[in-house]
Amino acid sequence: MNFNKITCLFLLFFSTAVFGQRDSVIAKPLSQYPQELLKTDEFGNRYYYDEKQKAKIYEINGETVVVMDELILLNKPRFNNQLDRNYYYFLNKKLYRVYPLFLTALQQYRDIQKDMSNMDSKTKRKFMKDRQNMLADQYEKQLRDLTTTEGQVFAKLMNRATGKNVYEIIKELRGGWSAFWWNVKGKMADIDLKDQYNPHVNRTDEFLESLLQSNWNSGYLQPYPGASEFRVRK
Repeated sequence: MNFNKITCLFLLFFSTAVFGQRDSVIAKPLSQYPQELLKTDEFGNRYYYDEKQKAKIYEINGETVVVMDELILLNKPRFNNQLDRNYYYFLNKKLYRVYPLFLTALQQYRDIQKDMSNMDSKTKRKFMKDRQNMLADQYEKQLRDLTTTEGQVFAKLMNRATGKNVYEIIKELRGGWSAFWWNVKGKMADIDLKDQYNPHVNRTDEFLESLLQSNWNSGYLQPYPGASEFRVRK
């Protein structure tokens, strides 16, 4: 049996197992997807990646085959008492409110990084000044309306997604002096912009990681691009 046949059998077996667990997956023949969006895997098989369903759609020997993304299953953290449990669900409500704003901020940050990649220092300063004014008009009120807990969740999500704390992001985009004063203001509101996201050390981060994985797996929230690349450092 050649390697391509082994690959096909694996895909067919895996897709059968997936359909047995999640029969709500909807897939069309590969020919019905935009051909320019088709990709090729490491074995040379063409597929369409369905972002919403988190699945690769293949066509093997005339059959439509679905391969779901790997799910990361986490148990709920062990609650020490009822107050602990209440805080977990309270944090989930805050996550729901902050998440859309976080997705927008993350995309804006990545776009800014891309736009500035080939700029000289003078051009960068002018670009950032213009961009800051535009972003302030769009999002300043939303950020100011965040509660302390929501601000903390926002900062943690940005750190998880970028590998940088909010202080480092501000310093990168606006300079060290501005980042210093933003950090002072944050501490006055009980938000440490230099805090790092670490679910193995911080109890709130442990809760937040569990909530993220649970909401992504259930489809209540959509993972941001690159979410699965995060690795918890013990």
